[in-house]
Amino acid sequence: MSSRLRLSLPPAAPHDLFKISCSTCALRQICLPTGLPAAEVLQLERMVSDRRAVARGAVLFKTGDVFEAIYIVRTGFFKTSASAQDGRDQVTGFHMAGELLGLDGIYDGAHASQAVALEDSQVCVVPYGRLEDLTREFDRLQRQFHRLMSRELVRDQAMMVLLGSMRAEQRVAAFLINLMRRLRARGFSSSSVVLRMTRDEIGSHLGLTLETVSRTFSRMQEDGVLEVRARELRVLKPRRLLQLVRRAV
Repeated sequence: MSSRLRLSLPPAAPHDLFKISCSTCALRQICLPTGLPAAEVLQLERMVSDRRAVARGAVLFKTGDVFEAIYIVRTGFFKTSASAQDGRDQVTGFHMAGELLGLDGIYDGAHASQAVALEDSQVCVVPYGRLEDLTREFDRLQRQFHRLMSRELVRDQAMMVLLGSMRAEQRVAAFLINLMRRLRARGFSSSSVVLRMTRDEIGSHLGLTLETVSRTFSRMQEDGVLEVRARELRVLKPRRLLQLVRRAV
């Protein structure tokens, strides 16, 4: 299997990047506009100050940067990372289309992590001060923003449980199940994916070494649970993956 794998939404043409609106965006049903009436969606569109292209490998924000906005991933894929106690850079999450970046800066006005694009990506920039003003005016937007924040908290809590109670194979299985579920919500296949992150990045996220992740993928392939061809990964036996995770809970 290739050391670098891929995941992406079809990219918009460069000249179309700034023509995209919330009301016509394919991600509307999993993003901030979900369930909002047309008038509130229009206000949200006016609030988005920028739709920014972020090249593969580019830093969207880094640890210590002043917090000014949250970012909604429109296309592409990002990883966030922070410095561990031993000084290593640890991957704290992977973020795909429709998900929020930058919430870590709300607490004290500075980002506590770094966000890097794992492929050519696009983000919508939402100034936080203006978002606060708008959520005070529109209750439904406030509830939707809080719901999305809660989704991120629940995901973080699930990762803590995963790291604290599961063996290596169970961690990898839980990671794949979570990834496939998020992809399915965006209209992708629930059994096949071309990843963007490396095995080393997956290991950093799961608290495993590169070698352990590689051995686990190989063992799952030998057992007929997965099929790996170059950068593509297919889940052949989803029930086996679920059984692995359920043994730990």
